[in-house]
Amino acid sequence: MSNTEDGAGEAGAAGIERWWPHLSIPAKHRLLADLDAALDAQTVDEIETITGGTAPTRLSPAERDFVRTQVEAVD
Repeated sequence: MSNTEDGAGEAGAAGIERWWPHLSIPAKHRLLADLDAALDAQTVDEIETITGGTAPTRLSPAERDFVRTQVEAVD
């Protein structure tokens, strides 16, 4: 089920369902600022710390859809 389009969903990268719930609010905000952009180094580092594995370089279309379903109002 890997999607390698634009480097997204690379083989070996941890699934978003595993790391998204544990990602810090600032990292979520950075990611949400542009879901189509490459992930910044801080967010990649945080994902790799959470998962102990490899972070994607950018989100796949399915991962972007997942994020959109997870967005909650945050003050």
